[in-house]
Amino acid sequence: MLFHIFNSQKERRDFGGSEFIEIQFCRLPRGTGIKKLTAVESIKNWQDDSLYVSDENTFYREYADIFNCGIYNNLESGTVDMYGINYYAPSLTDPIIERLINDKPADYEVLVEWLRMSKAYNGFYILGI
Repeated sequence: MLFHIFNSQKERRDFGGSEFIEIQFCRLPRGTGIKKLTAVESIKNWQDDSLYVSDENTFYREYADIFNCGIYNNLESGTVDMYGINYYAPSLTDPIIERLINDKPADYEVLVEWLRMSKAYNGFYILGI
């Protein structure tokens, strides 16, 4: 299984420590400027409702082309940065879900369900290892 949800930080640490890519809801209010959205200080890692990726190589191979529209901490955009901050605005969620359903990469169903929940937030992040 590529994606994991943990009920506690202890459960996450027992499973694999901190070597995960974290896909996290953006809890900052809508209308927040992009500099603040992508600032390191705005990120609070290891949220219990995040989706965690345990195999970064498979994730990159299967998902890099789908998540090629995120905004990095340096405000540039491109293929998912496996070692940094990637912000995805709410307007990108439905097109990403549609692409996941069409392309059917590994374990995409789990990610689609999580992304549907992300619609209640101001987009989402992919936070590299």
